[in-house]
Amino acid sequence: MASWLPETLFEILGQGPAPSKDYYQLLVTRSQVIFRWWKISLRSEYRSTKTGEIKESHEDFLENSRLQVQVALIFGTRILDYVFNLCEGKFDFLERLSDNLLLSIISYLDLEDISRLSQTSHRFAKLCMSDKLWEQIVQSACDNISPDMRALAEDMGWRQMFFTNKLQLQRRLRKRKQRQESQRDGPL
Repeated sequence: MASWLPETLFEILGQGPAPSKDYYQLLVTRSQVIFRWWKISLRSEYRSTKTGEIKESHEDFLENSRLQVQVALIFGTRILDYVFNLCEGKFDFLERLSDNLLLSIISYLDLEDISRLSQTSHRFAKLCMSDKLWEQIVQSACDNISPDMRALAEDMGWRQMFFTNKLQLQRRLRKRKQRQESQRDGPL
């Protein structure tokens, strides 16, 4: 495994499927899969029940079908598939990058590529629509951004500003200045 990976590769918490009120945790570290549960019940016979825990090496987890079924029932098959990949050493390194670093990388893509990337996952859709990204794109496309243009972009959104034509932007700037002047002058 890559030595720069953190000790905890993945963690998820959740409640069991209805009608169960039990609470579960799945933790994947560099060397183990840890499955914990807490029994939640109003019945007196369960009040003294202790927390349960199963620790398996990655190799043992891949062979433990009973634990896999539990994980799939509680957290879903997508989570089970993801844990399988982690146990087999298949990491999604893009998921490990910070949003700021990804935004910096995305800002160098063509518009068509940004559009395609936004369709790959919820995280990339959110990043590709973020004002932070579009602010970077506008700044790289424009030589100079006046304070008025910056204020307008923050009002309407950087993405909207990027896709608005020049004449419409000039019209909006004029209206914005007129509003500011009329507010400054106020009623006589």
